[in-house]
Amino acid sequence: MSNTRTHAEFLNEAIQALCGTWDAERALTALFGAGYRPADVATGKKRARQVLRDLAVAGAIVKVNERPVEYRRADS
Repeated sequence: MSNTRTHAEFLNEAIQALCGTWDAERALTALFGAGYRPADVATGKKRARQVLRDLAVAGAIVKVNERPVEYRRADS
């Protein structure tokens, strides 16, 4: 069994602890803290957006703004 956390687990933990609104740039900054090193910023933001969407589908966060897309904790 691996103790390696997924990007989604790490980002969800950061969102729960830090609150506020989250966009791709803030999510990418948090993923950098998890050791994620994308080939370039565009690739990193794409990954961050996907993780945010996955967390929204799981019910951990909710979308609060369409343009620019922003999320917040589901229980806020």
